[in-house]
Amino acid sequence: MNQNKRILLAVLILVLVGGAILGLEVLRRQRVTPADLKPGSIPIYVDGEMEAAFTPEDLASLKEVSFQDAEEGKSQTGWMLQDVLRVHLSEDTLTPETSITVISTSREKSADLTWNEVEDAENMVMFDVSGRGTLKLVSKMEKLDTRDEWVQDTDRIEVASP
Repeated sequence: MNQNKRILLAVLILVLVGGAILGLEVLRRQRVTPADLKPGSIPIYVDGEMEAAFTPEDLASLKEVSFQDAEEGKSQTGWMLQDVLRVHLSEDTLTPETSITVISTSREKSADLTWNEVEDAENMVMFDVSGRGTLKLVSKMEKLDTRDEWVQDTDRIEVASP
């Protein structure tokens, strides 16, 4: 192989490696960023990094569930938090000890749950649409079973690895 062919081969290899690196960087940066969010979107952060976001309209494809709240006996109808998280996060992110915090910054309220609690169908940890069209987190769990404990106007979900 002569000198010109070696140089051409080296340049070709450098171009391919550079292209692969640039391609991976573009894919990495395609994550959802705050600037990409539509009004009313609820971002999901995993260990401090925004992984996904959804709007109440995005939940229409999920199975609806309902229960009667203990306080007033009214029907609460909506979508299980576990289903919402499974759509947007990988299964290996969600271990039984994974911490999930559902937050309403406007109301300065939050609910701290574990994936084990969220995944338990008996707890009925779910989102319901409030009268104002925002999502509220409701549940049959003792720590979320009254209106004062619900997280109304949810605007952020934080997931943290154990």
